Amino acid sequence: MDLGIQGKTAIITGGSRGVGREIALSLAREGANIVLTYQGNKEKAQEVIEEVKSLGCGAVSFQVSLSEADAAVELIHKGIKQFGEVDLLINNAGVWPTSFVKDMSLAEWNETLDINLTSVFLTCKTFANHCLERKKPGKILNITSQAAFHGSTTGHAHYAASKAGMVGFTISLARELAKNHINVNNLALGIVETDMIKESLEKNGDYYVNRIPLGRVAKAREIADIASFLVSEKANYITGATLDATGGMLMR
Repeated sequence: MDLGIQGKTAIITGGSRGVGREIALSLAREGANIVLTYQGNKEKAQEVIEEVKSLGCGAVSFQVSLSEADAAVELIHKGIKQFGEVDLLINNAGVWPTSFVKDMSLAEWNETLDINLTSVFLTCKTFANHCLERKKPGKILNITSQAAFHGSTTGHAHYAASKAGMVGFTISLARELAKNHINVNNLALGIVETDMIKESLEKNGDYYVNRIPLGRVAKAREIADIASFLVSEKANYITGATLDATGGMLMR
């Protein structure tokens, strides 16, 4: 199936590992140029860049601290400078710290919301203005979580709050941009086999798997292919939606 992504440019935050890495490779297999961010591991990012280039697509990575407002905005401008324009934005980067509310510091709360929510506002705003100024269509996909709807029982209230905020923000932005042919959607994830949750799965795997009706943790690549569809031409009539890819943890 031709997804209509050939020759487009995608910015993917947190694209050096986990779900972000697989989204980058999935889009590259469809012919997209890739701009990805990483925070600490330049070697991992370079591995993704080389793999994307081996598929015949352009690729560049930037080390970005998404907790810094200026850096989040500048990321979009860097992508535009590199490839001339940007067509797709996938806000995938996020943090998943552990702290129960009774012990949570304001600094940890603020940092979680800065990275998981405020950076999404900033990248979306800058990308949307890029599309509006050029009168061009665009696609935004924000990666949220089942925790946005279920909350957290294991010390991640700040994470759940940030992901719930993302859902409301995405719906509002979709309403604002719909007439400009800029689609904005969420992809809600359940439990995915990535570095972020690896330690928790090793310590308490049965607890997590027992919460999933399908009885298994998701592979990052299968999530990536769903993401690719949501930013493709095949999804032109979907906006303001949250698609649940949770193995049944969310059934709505």
